[in-house]
Amino acid sequence: MDFARSDRPRMPTAIKILVAGGFGAGKTTMVGAVSEIKPLRTEEILTDRSVGVDDTSGVTAKRTTTVAMDFGRITLSTDYVLYLFGTPGQERFWFVWDELAEGSLGAVVLADTRRLADCFPSIDYFERRGTPFVVAVNAFDGAPSYELDEVRLALQLNPSVPIVMCDARKRKSSRDVLITLVGHSAKLRAELVGT
Repeated sequence: MDFARSDRPRMPTAIKILVAGGFGAGKTTMVGAVSEIKPLRTEEILTDRSVGVDDTSGVTAKRTTTVAMDFGRITLSTDYVLYLFGTPGQERFWFVWDELAEGSLGAVVLADTRRLADCFPSIDYFERRGTPFVVAVNAFDGAPSYELDEVRLALQLNPSVPIVMCDARKRKSSRDVLITLVGHSAKLRAELVGT
């Protein structure tokens, strides 16, 4: 039996990656820096209603907040498209994380040395789900500078979790973080198949 060959173009495989971290860690900035399209943003202006709800210590210049997600896209080839989903950083919006995380290849956890403890919820979340992740220490102007081993120790990261420096404002730096994540995820999947 002969089958007719379809002339329709093949749809590329979607690869989903989350960008997570605390409030003001640079998630929206990273998605915007690396996306080939104008990113979808769900940012709202911080108002007096967030006083006492959102902790702005260390990020006092921040005027907006993501209330649902950021979305960006990177076409890797005709066969693969990378979709980036930036998660909201405040606890009151964490309810959307489960939906965003469904089917993801892995996650980038952005760490801000001015508020390092803010990335613990993201790390805990991905560890509980068994989602591969990397930690990217975002280089903010004037922020305390630490060696990566010091940050690893402070975050109590498993030695197998990659940790890298980045500048979320720069396309190449953000791209390099994503490459590290994809490599880490591929390695973990190969180890699972080998066992």
